[in-house]
Amino acid sequence: MQTKVKKGTIVIDSEKCKGCKYCVLTCPQKCIEISSSFNSSGYFAAKFSNPLNCIGCAMCAVVCPELAIEVFVKD
Repeated sequence: MQTKVKKGTIVIDSEKCKGCKYCVLTCPQKCIEISSSFNSSGYFAAKFSNPLNCIGCAMCAVVCPELAIEVFVKD
């Protein structure tokens, strides 16, 4: 019996993000990094940088204090 791996994707609202890096530090698959360009508030926001590895665990969204991350999971 094969276990089906769930695939996830996230959407980061860069205008809400303040670049705290909690999501970067929490992601077990290292799918998020900090952008090299800043948002309209002057923060270097997080960006989804490795979508092929995302498992949709939602840890990034759980730790985000700004509620800037949405997670979607596909079977």
